[in-house]
Amino acid sequence: MKLKNPLRNIGPGPLVAAAFIGPGTVTVCTLASANFGFSLLWAMALSITATVILQEISGRIGIVTGKDLSTLIRGQKGKPLVRLAAMTLVLVAIVLGNAAYESGNISGANLGLGFYWEAPSIQVGSFQIQLGNFVLGALAFLLLWSGNYRVLERVLVALVILMSFAFVGTALMTQPDWTQLLRGFVPSWREKEIPTLVALIGTTVVPYNLFLYASLVQKQWKSESELPLMRRDIALSVILGGLVSMAILIVGAANTSEEISSAMDVSKGLESVFGRFAGYLMGFGLLAAGMTSAMTAPLAAALVVCGMMGWDTEIRSNAMRWSMGLIVGLGLVFSSLGIKPVQLITLAQLANGVLLPLISAWIIWIAAQSSVLGKYKNSPLATAVAILIWLITLVLGIKSVGTVLGWF
Repeated sequence: MKLKNPLRNIGPGPLVAAAFIGPGTVTVCTLASANFGFSLLWAMALSITATVILQEISGRIGIVTGKDLSTLIRGQKGKPLVRLAAMTLVLVAIVLGNAAYESGNISGANLGLGFYWEAPSIQVGSFQIQLGNFVLGALAFLLLWSGNYRVLERVLVALVILMSFAFVGTALMTQPDWTQLLRGFVPSWREKEIPTLVALIGTTVVPYNLFLYASLVQKQWKSESELPLMRRDIALSVILGGLVSMAILIVGAANTSEEISSAMDVSKGLESVFGRFAGYLMGFGLLAAGMTSAMTAPLAAALVVCGMMGWDTEIRSNAMRWSMGLIVGLGLVFSSLGIKPVQLITLAQLANGVLLPLISAWIIWIAAQSSVLGKYKNSPLATAVAILIWLITLVLGIKSVGTVLGWF
């Protein structure tokens, strides 16, 4: 009897999980639990639900229309000036944002690598070049440049699975108080927790993943009859990613360090529980989180650039390769030379704060149009639920813009 391959129908969903579980997510989840224990687990559950709903809409649009979101935005009818403004906003938010955060992905991966190999650094003038960053950045670049989507997908899926084992394994070893943990899923609203709550949701519901998934589902599924496979793919992947984020929260709550400034500080606080092994698990988890995001961020940015400009979005095309190379290169320069592109990150945060509610509103509107999706459009109930999710993205956007402009 021929055995079925359980991974045969896995689509690009794990790449979405790989994209949102980066060093930033690890750090935010760690600090959230270190400061507030398990009390914000409900916020993570809410963010997972919101992500599944928005990503399902994105994937459905991609399969039914056969187009990615960038192409649809470029082809929108109406005033050319409005269309140009929308395209400019998307390009600024996605390209600058991903270039800025790529440096964090590479640096975070190098931090995890440090538990296994302390890479040397070279002093060049006033800059200290981290060779570990170059090694990891070059590895991400070569995998992307190869243009072999299947190999890239399998590498990312493997890293997500191993990362899951690392973080979930560490969480279980801390032997959490399950009663207190379950209470964390009961919503609470304390003023001092609000900034962290917004950060937890914002690190999971990210705009570039909507573009990424709508583009990649077309490589896996060509027919509307395969929509159930897409829904299963994104639901399982995002839930798995959410469980990893929750595991990081649990690990952070068990920390005994007096001061925490990064995720790796947690491993030091856990050494009293089960020795140096904690560091190896956390180190690998952070390494995998950094590398997965270091590959998906350039891929997503390149898909947006090429879609907006009408260029070939095939991963082996010159336009895709050079666009991906630009994002990796900028991240590598910033991380290796110790440059902190504060203004770039600030601009990206501002643009993403505006982009997230606008893009989520736009795809919800598209999903309700019979002229676009036909019988696969959202039902009135699904639209109502999506609008509630949009309100969350609006709050996130206002918070991001307000932080940049000094309102909060």
